[in-house]
Amino acid sequence: MSAAELDVRHYTHDDLPEIRQTVIDVHAEAQGDDRDNEFAKKFPWFVDHWGGHPEYACVIAYDGDDAVGFAYGAPSTPQREWWREHLDRAPEKDRTFSYSELAVSTKWRKQGVAELLSRALLEGRNEDLAVLLVDIDHPRVQSLYESWGFHKVGERQPFADSPVYAVMLAELPLTW
Repeated sequence: MSAAELDVRHYTHDDLPEIRQTVIDVHAEAQGDDRDNEFAKKFPWFVDHWGGHPEYACVIAYDGDDAVGFAYGAPSTPQREWWREHLDRAPEKDRTFSYSELAVSTKWRKQGVAELLSRALLEGRNEDLAVLLVDIDHPRVQSLYESWGFHKVGERQPFADSPVYAVMLAELPLTW
């Protein structure tokens, strides 16, 4: 089966009880050896935090009954977006979607699933911009997002025990 044949399903805040464990399980598998670090162990908290947003959006790709990846996020709180501290002047149109998380099962990597999920999550959004964070120790992931139209505007470490992340911003809709 190819990425194009996967069944991508859309979920909202109301669906969190149904999908929560699926998201956590896919993330754990996708993290591999990294799942044992202290920051990765906090992932269920992040699922609950983001899923608690009334406008939470999540997409999960399935191969039959097996979840193989997900992406989620929610609109940013106006004037509190991750990118603001890195730009001297905000864009004229600045409604922002915070693209919080993307994970793809290890056996489905490099098959277009990340793009499939990102497209499903971001296409048709009402916001003007999308922002995300990428671990600076993963330059290939940063390059992938750059190929989709994101650009690095700065770096931040949102928690004392988190990695340092590149803050990446893109205008919506993406041009792919």
